[in-house]
Amino acid sequence: MAGHSSAVAAHAGNNPFLRLVAAISTLAGWCSAAMIVAAVAITCQMIFVRFVLNGSTVWQTEAVIYLVIAATLIGLPYVQRLRGHVNVDLVPLALKPRPRFFLAILTSTLSITIVGVMFYYGFDYWHFAWERGWRSDTVWGVRLWIPYLSLPIGFGLLLLQLIADLVAVLTGIDRPFGLEDA
Repeated sequence: MAGHSSAVAAHAGNNPFLRLVAAISTLAGWCSAAMIVAAVAITCQMIFVRFVLNGSTVWQTEAVIYLVIAATLIGLPYVQRLRGHVNVDLVPLALKPRPRFFLAILTSTLSITIVGVMFYYGFDYWHFAWERGWRSDTVWGVRLWIPYLSLPIGFGLLLLQLIADLVAVLTGIDRPFGLEDA
């Protein structure tokens, strides 16, 4: 696997669209990291209240669950930009550059289609919860459109990053699967 590094970020070159999407994905990554830090801080506060003060917690468990789910969804475009996902590249490594290019176009198109469907239904679900005024069945009673907003945001930003990755390959700014030509 000489010349291949899965830790290398997708290239943006001087393309303004690719640079903008890269900046948005990076911002999403920072927001995701902040949500993880907030979830850890809330967990520590919850442990202190329960075991030191011998009190009960009302909102902490639910907030931590929503924050971790939101961090996962909103962090998706950043992970895609860094190519930090699990990558099985046995087939692309075995292919010559031209078939590898077409495989990259095919897999990118399929990924965009699938994430586009998830974005559509995530938005629909969020909008339904917002329109109906859904609240959680807990004491806290959080308005569910707030945590559900991470669905369309996360999948929408991932869709944008996948489109940018496809544009980068089509314009020759990035190589298919980030692999060097053999």
